[in-house]
Amino acid sequence: MTDAPGDKQMSEDEVVAELSSGMTIGIGGWGSRRKPMSLVRAILRSDLTDLTVVSYGGPDVGLLCAAGKVRTLVYGFVSLDTIPLDPHFRAAREAGRIESVEYDEGMIYLGLLAAASRISFLPTRSGLGSDVVTNNPQLRTVVSPYDGEELLAMPALELDVALVHLNRADAAGNAQFLGPDLYFDDLYCQAAERAYVSCERVVPTAELAAEAHPATLRINRGMVRGVVEAPLGAHFTSCVPDYDRDEAFQRAYAVAARDPESWAAFEQRFLAGDEGAYQAAVAAFGAAEGAPA
Repeated sequence: MTDAPGDKQMSEDEVVAELSSGMTIGIGGWGSRRKPMSLVRAILRSDLTDLTVVSYGGPDVGLLCAAGKVRTLVYGFVSLDTIPLDPHFRAAREAGRIESVEYDEGMIYLGLLAAASRISFLPTRSGLGSDVVTNNPQLRTVVSPYDGEELLAMPALELDVALVHLNRADAAGNAQFLGPDLYFDDLYCQAAERAYVSCERVVPTAELAAEAHPATLRINRGMVRGVVEAPLGAHFTSCVPDYDRDEAFQRAYAVAARDPESWAAFEQRFLAGDEGAYQAAVAAFGAAEGAPA
């Protein structure tokens, strides 16, 4: 971490060094879109375990499940978008290797909003009359004091740590999305005791307002403990408009995940080293994919 006043820049490994086993970690993004994958890969390299993960899940969840890092998963879905289910998540869920807390997507949103608002729950109709309530008997209902309607009380999803990836940030932690959707990255940061932002580029503060409308600046320095400059840090998920999802790599990931021997080879090729080694291996993979047959 830098010693300059107001400069919160860190490396991925420095972020992970501040985390502990047993924490509840919220991971921003959506499915296979703008996930903080370089930070996830740093967790894979660590000895962290017994984590509770809250996510609109994608390969972040799959990789952490494959590595045995997850004790409890709180999720609305775990999808690779163009591939319906992450195969590592499917295997962990079917084998009972993780405690699964599956909510409606809107319930996850309300749980984050409640935590960000520092209240214990928010009322909703979401989930009522469905197996969400049957499969989560810890959920409670409340009666509206205004009209007597029975509503589900969605509990706050309080996070120890939030990890998010944005397009741009300054060194102080003001962060900007340039794609079509923030997803709920701001709520993840507000719901957490500590939030860490990785980004494609760290830029001077004035450049943030010059590049796009101020409405794209939804994460401010008061929410953020650390900033990681991570070019291609969302790979293989998308980070529009900087880059699209690497569909060829995602397919290779999904195919390898279905077979233990293939997965061991994939891990050795792409995940055995540090982030620089990963990016170099990905570049070599891309070059081979683009080579004429």
